[in-house]
Amino acid sequence: MFSRTIVGSPVALFALHAAAVDKTSNPDLVAKLKAAATQLDRLNLLPSNSDWLYDFTSHPYYTFQPGGVINANAATFPATVGHGMTLAMLNLGPCSMLPPHYHPRASNFVVAVQGTTDTYMIEENGARRVQETLTPGKMTIFPQASIHMMVNTGCENAQLVSALNSEDAGTHNIGNGLFGLPSELVNAAMGYDNIDTNNTSGAIPSVGTGSTYGTK
Repeated sequence: MFSRTIVGSPVALFALHAAAVDKTSNPDLVAKLKAAATQLDRLNLLPSNSDWLYDFTSHPYYTFQPGGVINANAATFPATVGHGMTLAMLNLGPCSMLPPHYHPRASNFVVAVQGTTDTYMIEENGARRVQETLTPGKMTIFPQASIHMMVNTGCENAQLVSALNSEDAGTHNIGNGLFGLPSELVNAAMGYDNIDTNNTSGAIPSVGTGSTYGTK
């Protein structure tokens, strides 16, 4: 049986969600890069060759148990400032998934490099569900702010590369966000008189590394 982190309240859910976002590695440098007048000025703020190299495999989220999302963006890789892009490596262990989420500030192009991954996307109210199966060399698109998820359907690791057209794309997990709202309003929105929103919220895994186990 898969182990799960249990969260006891909306406050705890929010705390875990906040703790899992990318932390800016060098705020002072990022501020200077954003204020630089020219690209040459930015180059002079990044004088070492190592300033231009990002190692996805050295990030603590680089795991396949159950998986992880590793972002090269303005927070983690200052050299991206001014280029309007994030590149992410998506690791999915056997039977794991990226739960339903959206990126409020970017569209997302995803290509598979290893394994088999099923993807699901719903763009807005009234839109149909778009479902794809990605194998190495195949890609799909998740438009900006569309709800989407990815599931490794195999018994081996799956890996994908994701390109987003913002260096600050943002990620919002639907389940964690929904049950971070007042429980009585969530209850009303779901159309039930007696749904136990506290117990339901407690069963939702924390954001963690970005990945969680899929269906049992």
